Amino acid sequence: MAAAAVESIPSYNRVEPGSCQLQAVSYPQASPPVTEDVDTIASEWVAALTKALNGLDYSAIRDIFFPEACWRDQLGLSWDYHTFAGPEKVIAFLKSAPKGSRIKSVSIDKSNSTRQPSISAVDYKGNINGIASFLTIETDIGRGRGLVRLLKDPNGSGRWKAFTLFTAMHELKEHEETVGTSRPHGVAHGGQPGRKNWAERRTATENFEGDLEPTVLIIGAGQGGLTSAARLQQLQVPTLIVDRNPRVPSACVARPGLDKLAEWFESYARLLELNVWTSTTITGADWDEGKRQWTVHLERKTASGEIEKRTLHPRHIIQATGHSGEMKFPQIKGMDSFAGETLCHSSQFKGAKKLQSGEKHAIVVGCCNSGHDIAQDFYEHGYDVTIVQRSSTYVMSSKEGLDVLLHGLYEEGGPDTEDADLMFMSIPNKMLKRMHVDATAEISRRDKDLLAGLEKAGFKIDQGPDDAGFFMKYFQRGGGYYIDVGCSQLIIDGKIKIKQGQEIEEVQPHGLLFADGTELPADVIIFATGYENMRGTAGKIFGKELAERVNDVWGFDDEGELRTMWRRTGHPGFWFFGGNLALCRYFSRMLALQIKAMEEGIMKRHKHDWKIQDSAERPAPTLDRGAGKTNVAAHKFMHFRRIFVIAHTPQIPLSMHGITIGTGSST
Repeated sequence: MAAAAVESIPSYNRVEPGSCQLQAVSYPQASPPVTEDVDTIASEWVAALTKALNGLDYSAIRDIFFPEACWRDQLGLSWDYHTFAGPEKVIAFLKSAPKGSRIKSVSIDKSNSTRQPSISAVDYKGNINGIASFLTIETDIGRGRGLVRLLKDPNGSGRWKAFTLFTAMHELKEHEETVGTSRPHGVAHGGQPGRKNWAERRTATENFEGDLEPTVLIIGAGQGGLTSAARLQQLQVPTLIVDRNPRVPSACVARPGLDKLAEWFESYARLLELNVWTSTTITGADWDEGKRQWTVHLERKTASGEIEKRTLHPRHIIQATGHSGEMKFPQIKGMDSFAGETLCHSSQFKGAKKLQSGEKHAIVVGCCNSGHDIAQDFYEHGYDVTIVQRSSTYVMSSKEGLDVLLHGLYEEGGPDTEDADLMFMSIPNKMLKRMHVDATAEISRRDKDLLAGLEKAGFKIDQGPDDAGFFMKYFQRGGGYYIDVGCSQLIIDGKIKIKQGQEIEEVQPHGLLFADGTELPADVIIFATGYENMRGTAGKIFGKELAERVNDVWGFDDEGELRTMWRRTGHPGFWFFGGNLALCRYFSRMLALQIKAMEEGIMKRHKHDWKIQDSAERPAPTLDRGAGKTNVAAHKFMHFRRIFVIAHTPQIPLSMHGITIGTGSST
């Protein structure tokens, strides 16, 4: 019965096991244009919030939030990520906190023209007008930023209330990132007998010579490993990345079209002086509950080809082995009998080779991004190609999709990356889903000829979870979509064929037999069938005990936040880190702050949980920022007509160029 119930759910609405189906919020009623002074309104609301939090005035909190409002917080109110739906959830949380609100002051941020209060809309179509303002926050132990969206109460009071509030801690007091005037200078003048030059110091640091030990060991030298290491380094936390592959990151090197990105990753690691050991495998790892540290045994292949054995004792391990876990590779009758050239999973695919003569047939099982890219690669190298599509796929063209979702936010001439990231993160996921229903409809309208051509070719299309498009599919199940960069037209033109809706019955020596009795010839079969949950990789590396203690990854929790990723996993000293380049850039800071706070004793360990140290033990300096004026860029964003998570420019040291991929290497 349970299996039948699962099968009855369309594939585009399925969620990760144990996760919640995200329910989109309802928009409030449309409102007239704003005519009041936006600075005064925003300042009065912020003053009321600060007073209510400091006085724990729960009645006042009810008065300044709409009943359907959302407050999204990242490390500002607690050492976790929350989205509180409605003021009653906020009040319940504050009542449960030992000392009430950790946020002590909130101010309007007027430090540049994007951040100051401006007229905006909170819906995709721009029908619901309000005021938006960037904020600065100060907590008992840190500083941060935020963003509030205010609407006028239509029920007679005329009071301005919050529809969404976002707060996030960005730095710890007395432990700020070593950037700007605080950056390392790299040289000390004066007479120093026996002084080592930079190259000698760098080699000693990278190899952790002598008594040096990494506080954090990161597994995987993809975007997740590199960004988290960079953030930790800026907070002066000794960190080592290990990867079993010979290059940084070889997962990119192996994939067609990503060689340039791989080269940039290598440059990033080298220029930021990140400590990376390639060709390194973990042979054993144990957690000591008493010492609260790991013992990790490694084997590292040196430049001379020798195997060096090392034992390290990090206090934290970050698994940054990609968005997902072990490959999903279905075991089908007859696989051992296949007599063609290659039968493998897409993660093992090294690229098609140009045919020298004759005709060869390639079958790609699975039709999301990887499946399409591999099929196109085979076509461009002269193969007769068929894609096996078992269910349905969300498709949007790169041109139209990125124009609808990015324009005005992540683009040349748009807000700087820090501001764009905060704008995006400030949207509660339930609200984001509602906006993406409208955005997905607009993309489909623009792509109507493309989608009609695909359906005519026998390709089955869907619109994502509850018609909310690819981004919700990405968060909800980590796949099921294709951002078209050329393969769709090949399908429409019949240059790549589609076998739709039939399960594979058997692998034959020279092809596939399907449930409907049809056969397809094949010299090469690639299974682009996705990946398991990251817990599988954790179990493979660290054993069954750890895999059973950590929580499932990805999918939404009951508050609408992503499960387990970039936050406590259920096992002390162990973290998951993944996502595309923009998510890695943003959450690398959040994860690094948690680890730094633990190492400095700001968070104290209580068995498997973490509690904040008494704030009376540390000073609480004030926060003050500059002023600015209203602007068109902020207004443009606040219409939310261009909402997405890809960032635009590579910025050293801590930003990475935004391309939606799931690279990362496992050890």
